[in-house]
Amino acid sequence: CSLPLYAVNGLQARTFGVWTLLSSVIRCLCAIDIRNRTLYHITLFTFFLALAHFLSEVFIYHTAALTIGIMAPLMVASFSIMGMLIGLQYLEVEALSQNKKKN
Repeated sequence: CSLPLYAVNGLQARTFGVWTLLSSVIRCLCAIDIRNRTLYHITLFTFFLALAHFLSEVFIYHTAALTIGIMAPLMVASFSIMGMLIGLQYLEVEALSQNKKKN
């Protein structure tokens, strides 16, 4: 069973490249200021978008196969989402403890 080959034009390649650059900038900014809740949520959303994108290419559009080239970003996005959801609990606890100190 072979998958059909779809041509990627220059605009599509550049758009995906800019998206990748934007995601990496957001993720680096979050790493620098990890206690910024808004930035944390935006970063978490970028991983959900990446996961949805790669899953849709495999299972909906059938433009990608489950090879190592697709499995790697799926695993990175999945593990990052799990780690950030766990970290989100710590941010909530820290915010509550800081509010108690102020009062």
